[in-house]
Amino acid sequence: MAQGSGERTEKASPKKRRDTRKKGDVHKSADLCSAIMLFITFGTLKIGYEGFIRAMWGFSSAMLSDSVIAQNAENVTSASLVEYYKGILFSVLPIILPFMLVAMVGGAVVHVLQTGPMFITEKLKPDFKKINPLNGFKRIFSMSSVVELFKSIIKIVILCWIAYSSMSSAIREFVGFIYVDVGTAFSTVLSASFSMGIMIGLALIAFAAIDVLYQWWKFEKDIRMTKQEVKEENKQLEGDPQIKGKIRQKQRRMSMQRMMQRLPDSTVVVTNPEHFAVALRYRENVDRAPVVIAKGQDFVAQRIKQKAAELGIAIVENKPVARALYAACEIDSEIPPELYQAIADILIYVYKSINA
Repeated sequence: MAQGSGERTEKASPKKRRDTRKKGDVHKSADLCSAIMLFITFGTLKIGYEGFIRAMWGFSSAMLSDSVIAQNAENVTSASLVEYYKGILFSVLPIILPFMLVAMVGGAVVHVLQTGPMFITEKLKPDFKKINPLNGFKRIFSMSSVVELFKSIIKIVILCWIAYSSMSSAIREFVGFIYVDVGTAFSTVLSASFSMGIMIGLALIAFAAIDVLYQWWKFEKDIRMTKQEVKEENKQLEGDPQIKGKIRQKQRRMSMQRMMQRLPDSTVVVTNPEHFAVALRYRENVDRAPVVIAKGQDFVAQRIKQKAAELGIAIVENKPVARALYAACEIDSEIPPELYQAIADILIYVYKSINA
């Protein structure tokens, strides 16, 4: 059975890809960005966690000992609380900001590597189709939503399995917390948490690598074109075949008119005799070699012969020379050296006929 004209069976053309990209639609995996950001965050925390712990410990001690609440609890006001929490914010930011910046830069780099540099305003425009309840239900129950749900379940399973495995191996250390100080226990918990975060990040990166392939396949499938779309695009790029045919016909007619207007300057017309005709001009002491004034095949050849006869221009029948001239020469070009002798013989014949 023949495929329907509405089936998207054709690969997207370069123009379709450019138009799709202009709209901000590119193949990318959000899971890859989030997985790498998670891995980088816990990786940097794991590398610098000792300094992180010291900074947080010092900050906590300072805030508890020097706070307005600890020193003057009976006179706490809303203004003092605002100042207190503002101090906490500005003290914590310098500690966590470097880790956040590293993660954000890593995520941005991964995003650019996937999509290339692009600045799209199309996505910022309001689209009322997105708030249509019917379209919303279609998206909820679409195959894409089912796939995303399946992916989410897999990620939850991965997270739970790694968390269980990590905590199972660290539980013996946690039991011994009753024999150590709070700082040591806190450091141990953070170290175990960071290690678990790194393992989760690596697992999600492996999962995201598969998602990248899926997103690429889905994107290529979504931007496929129907045969009719390909035809319409070709018309836009190359023009309507009927219009192009009329343009070519007009160009041929104008070219023929120009040739006929210049035909009186020719010295001789070499013919096939039926299929080819080439008009040559040779002016002694002016032209270095004979020049092609006009040439034509079939109908045009007959018109050249007819016009030459009306003008009294010599017509010489020479099949091989006529074919060679037609194939090797363009209008207003000199004949090639290999035809000099043959044309010289023809010109000598013409001059003798004129002077006879």
